This record gives sequence, structure tokens and C-alpha cells, in this order.
Amino acid sequence: MNRLAGQNHGFPLGSTVQSKTKGIWMWCVPHPYKPDCTLVLLDTEGLGDVEKGDSKNDSWIFALAVLLCSSFVYNSMSTINHQALEQLQYPSRNPASMCHGFSGNGDPPGPSYVTELTELIRAKSSPTPDGVEDSSEFVSFFPDFIWAVRDFILELELNGQPITEDEYLENALKLVPGLNRKAQISNLPRECIRHFFPRRKCFVFDRPTNDKELLAHIEKVVDNQLDPKFKEQTKNFCSYILTQAKIKTLREGITVTGKRLRTLVVTYVDAISSGAVPCLENAVTTLAQLENSGAVQKAANHYSEQMAQREIIKDKQDKILLQNEEASVKFCQEKLEQLSMSLMEGISAGIFSIPGGHKLYMETKERIEQDYWQVPRKGVKAHEVLQRFLQSQAATENSILQADKALTDREKAMAAERAKKEAAEKDQELLRQKLQEQQQQMEAQERSLQENILQLKEKMERDRETIVREQNMMLEHKLKVQEYMLREGFKNKSELMNAEISHLRNKIDTAQKDNTSWIEKAIGVLSIV
Repeated sequence: MNRLAGQNHGFPLGSTVQSKTKGIWMWCVPHPYKPDCTLVLLDTEGLGDVEKGDSKNDSWIFALAVLLCSSFVYNSMSTINHQALEQLQYPSRNPASMCHGFSGNGDPPGPSYVTELTELIRAKSSPTPDGVEDSSEFVSFFPDFIWAVRDFILELELNGQPITEDEYLENALKLVPGLNRKAQISNLPRECIRHFFPRRKCFVFDRPTNDKELLAHIEKVVDNQLDPKFKEQTKNFCSYILTQAKIKTLREGITVTGKRLRTLVVTYVDAISSGAVPCLENAVTTLAQLENSGAVQKAANHYSEQMAQREIIKDKQDKILLQNEEASVKFCQEKLEQLSMSLMEGISAGIFSIPGGHKLYMETKERIEQDYWQVPRKGVKAHEVLQRFLQSQAATENSILQADKALTDREKAMAAERAKKEAAEKDQELLRQKLQEQQQQMEAQERSLQENILQLKEKMERDRETIVREQNMMLEHKLKVQEYMLREGFKNKSELMNAEISHLRNKIDTAQKDNTSWIEKAIGVLSIV
């Protein structure tokens, strides 16, 4: 563990008969290979400490280590044999806590650290409707299992053939044939390790040195005093952990960050202290509540800040818009005054108060309009200023119309109606422009909504894919275990797994079929809102 942190010392290495580590010690260092990632090392006290007053303490430490880590390293001395596996077991006042899948005649054997996990950890807060134990889902969030055999002196050989460290472990985990009590006791930890830990690895280590004086002060020993083979084995171990160990995740791909790890530790320890069983679903719920409430508060603060800035920007925008409008009005009025000067002078001089004067007036006014529209950069108030100018001329135009003796009453009425219609059309054009601006705003809101819906749909689809991938991984592992049981002659145990496998297949089918319609319904409701 110290070598993983790149040090020779840190976690205490006891050289006396008294245990040094109590509880679980934590050491956080920057990950040497993964940027923005922290390597969290958890060192637990040794199991079976004679100074402990409560043997249950070992079980809770074992369970906590399994819940908190992504790679679980179990140490044993000398060899993986029947005795080493039995060291995972101890007598208990609760003989019913067994690994799921155990079956046989007679009284159940005493539980072990591994087999008792079904009593110390819960995947869900409530039982499944079909009665399948939630321990069948342990595989989805349990860590990788690494067995480290220290002071290993044997040859890695089986039936006269060399084997790898991993093959050595798998051979040691082979189930013992038979239904007698001895076979049942031997198989319990083997079954549970196979059921709960699909990814397994083994490392064997020679003694660091044969010098007892150096072993007693191993923290101070320099590299050149260590056995070369031990150094090579340690290097391989560290390389594997640092390159292959996964980032800790919970159900549905939730990545554990520093804050989340703190919440998990507090949640699990509080549950144990209160006499309850640590539950992953409850822990995730606690995480969600804390993070969601924090996210809501952060969003509210951000919203308030942005709205305050938006109001400032809106005030500035309104001022600029008002300045633009005022400048446009002023510019357009000046241009109209210049263009209509001859018209006004003609009205004052009475040149339109003659027969045919109305026609002359209309031609002059139309020429003013045409010249006006040729003027560039009139701004946003061009239509409005022109409309006000025309409205201001309505009475004059009507007076000239009525005084024009060259027109019949019918022609006067038609001209008046035409003027009224033109004024209405110009009003309609102004209204159309305002509606167009509103439509553009609505279209922008619609685009924003559709983008949000698309993002939500993509996230829900990613979540669904994560769940299906997780469940497929569990199903694949269950099928491999079942195949192994059948191949090794444990037909009854193989058949007992059918319920778990059927349950997983139903969940996968449901996730693949029903979730899509649920997404569409949710998005449909959001669209309506």
C-alpha cells in the first residue's frame, strides 16, 4: 500500500505482536497516470485481532472496505489452501447468514467474512417483488477481488505443468464435490467469491528479505537491501493496480468523487452505528438528495446573479433601444421636413386650391414618399414617422379634395375611400411588423425548448443504456457461474440460479422496451408545459 503511494512508509507496518492499524486508515494521493483523479488507499486493521472485544467489528470493517473500494486486496500468508480459505470464516451467533445459492442437507455451517456479506450489505431498501435476493445484484457494484499471497515459497505448478498466479487462485476456488457438512463448509467462501467478484486477480510475493533484523524495521529498509524478486513482484502489483483498477462507481454508473466518498462513509457508518445494515440504494438516495438540494441552491444563486446582471443588461438595452428610436425619429422627421418643404409651401400658397388641385397634391405627396424611402439608415421608426406624417396630412388632403371643383361628388367619395384604405393598409403593415418580431421571439423560445428536450432525451437514453449494460454484465457473470456449476457437477446449484437469471432477463427486457415509451411520455408532457 505504501508502494502504491510511491513511498516506503506511511501506513504503519507492525513489527510486534500488537496490531498497529485500528479501524480503516485513508491516504489520498494524486493518481500517477490519470489526470484529475485521486488514488484513495484504504488500509484496514487485520482480521481476527485477539485484542478486540467484539468479533463483529471484523465483519463490519470487511463490509465497509468492500463498499468503499473499487479494488479489494485480501492478504494471506504462504499459500492459498483450505486453511487460508477457512481464515475467511469464523464462528458467529448468526448461523443463518450464508452466501446466496448455498443448498444442502443438515444444519448450515457457520458464516464467514465473505458469506456474511449478504447479512451486512443491502443492494435495495426493500425486497424485490419476485423474492429474488438483492445479493444477486452485488456483482454490479462490488470491487475487483485481488488475493495477495505474502511470503510465498511454493512453485506455481499444477499436475506437473506451470501455471499463472491467476490460475493458481481459480484452482484454489474450485468447489469441493459432495453434500456432506465438510464440503459445504469448504465451499461457502469459494461460492461467494465466485458469485460476488467476477473480476479476480492473484499476486504472490516472496519474502522481502530473509534478514530478521531488516524485517523488523522494514519501513527503513532501502531498495537495494530487498530481495530482487520481491521488488519485481511489487512492481508488477503496483503497475496492475495503477493501470487496471477502475474508478469507483455506484449503481447506474455514478462516479464517486471526494465529496461523494465522504457522504458514503458517513452514511454507511451511521447505519452501522444505529444497528441497521448499510444499503447502497439508501446511500445513493442520500447522495441524490444532498447533491440535488445543493444543485438547486447553486442554480438558484446562479439564477439570481444572472437575473441581476440580465436586469442591468436589460436596462442598458432599453436605454440603447430608446436612444436608437429617438435618433431614428429625429432623423426621419428632419428628412421628411426637408422633402415636404415644397408641399408645405404649396399648401400655404394655395396652389392646390384650384380645379385638379387634388391630383397635383397626391402626385406631390407620392413623390415625397418615394424620395423618403430612398433615404438610407432611417432606423427602426421609419414606418411610424412616415405614418404620423401622412396622418397629419389627412385633414389637409380631405380639404383639398372637397374644394376641387374639377371632381364630381362620386370621384371625391372614391378618392376619400382610397385614402382611408391606404391609411388602413399602412396601419396593417405596422401591425404585421410587430407580429413578425413576436413570432421571431416565439421561434427562439421554441428552439431553446427543443434543444432542452433533446438534451433530456439523450441523457435519459444514456441512463437507460448504462442500466442495460450493467444488467447485461450481471447476466453474463451469472451465466458463467451457472455454466461452471454445471460443468463441475453441481447441477442443483446450477438450477437454483435459474430464478436470478430469469429475473435479470426480465429486467433487461423491461428496460429495453418500456423505457423508450416512458421517455416519450415524459418529453410529451414537458412539450405541452
